[in-house]
Amino acid sequence: MPDQLFNRRDLIAYFVVAATGALTNLLVATLLQEWFHISYKSALFLGYWFSFVVGYFLTRLFAFNAKNTTQSRRQIVKFTLVSIWSCVITVYGSAILYDISTKWLGTFTFLIPFSVKEVNLNKLFSQVTAMGASFLSNYILHKQFTFRDTGFYDRLKVLLGI
Repeated sequence: MPDQLFNRRDLIAYFVVAATGALTNLLVATLLQEWFHISYKSALFLGYWFSFVVGYFLTRLFAFNAKNTTQSRRQIVKFTLVSIWSCVITVYGSAILYDISTKWLGTFTFLIPFSVKEVNLNKLFSQVTAMGASFLSNYILHKQFTFRDTGFYDRLKVLLGI
């Protein structure tokens, strides 16, 4: 049972860790757009990589019981490769969904009660949807690739001449 792809303990732990990363990503991307007036895609990209650092340590410590391993360098390389793929899903998936939603449906906003902050619901929906797709991809790849000895790291070292 503990080696199953979708076992309950790993899935719940990974969900909590991923939710922390997703909230970090949302917060950083929102603040960057508000304070520095950078583009939606740039804010998503920077927010993603900020949450990458948080996510690595939390995933390693809590999600897949990999804290006792001696293969940290291998895991960092694999985690980075999976994260690059996840970044593509999150950033470009969000941007594509945002463009489609504004063209087909128009722009929807919501004023937070008792504040002056207006939330762009198209951006929020697009980012949360893309992060959901990224979550599923990450869970499977981290469980089956990052925190498992697959021989990939040894082949990569040979390929790079390290």
